[in-house]
Amino acid sequence: MKLTKQEIETRLKNLPGWQYADGSIKKDFKLKDFQEAMGFVVKIALEAERVQHHPDITIEYNRVKIILTTHSEEGVTGKDFDAAEKIQKFAGA
Repeated sequence: MKLTKQEIETRLKNLPGWQYADGSIKKDFKLKDFQEAMGFVVKIALEAERVQHHPDITIEYNRVKIILTTHSEEGVTGKDFDAAEKIQKFAGA
């Protein structure tokens, strides 16, 4: 179920660095180097495939941008926050 803007903002308080914009939650991660960035992305990809909920990912050397939204709901849902929490763990944050 699509979350309200207030629900999203409340839940973002538990996810440092994540922002809500354009119907998505997003965060830019800066990692040590390209190899660490790619390892991070592989962890995300494997988990996304396991739960069948896939983020948009942009990689620029050691920077990884993650954008989460539930397209079928046309907005942010609990699935996106579940994914964001897992991604935070993968980043060691």
